[in-house]
Amino acid sequence: MYLSVCLSVCLSVCLSVCLSVYLSICLSTCLSIYLSIYLSIYLSIYLSIYLSIYLSIYLSIYLSVYLSICLSIYLSIYLSVYLSICLSVCLSVCLSVCLSVCLSVYRFIYLSIYLFDRSIYLSIYLSIYLFDRELLI
Repeated sequence: MYLSVCLSVCLSVCLSVCLSVYLSICLSTCLSIYLSIYLSIYLSIYLSIYLSIYLSIYLSIYLSVYLSICLSIYLSIYLSVYLSICLSVCLSVCLSVCLSVCLSVYRFIYLSIYLFDRSIYLSIYLSIYLFDRELLI
């Protein structure tokens, strides 16, 4: 009986150790090979096909639709605001400067012509007055 127990224990220990070593080596080797092959194939297929198709479709839709809409809205708002402000400021400044310069030049020309006309009138009047006065004397 002692021999049968000893044999049974020895066999059980030996089988468990052998199975444990065999399973750990086999499983680790098989799993590592399987995972490396699976991951390399899966990732290559996934990355090369799925992502290229997905990214090309997504980027083309995103770039064509989203950016065109956003840029058109942004540009229309920006340009309308910028142009209205810029044009109103530029026009008001230009008009005020132009009117101011034109009015001052016009006033200068008008006054010079008016004063020249009055000076001629006064000189003629004075000469007639002096001439008449000399005749009277």
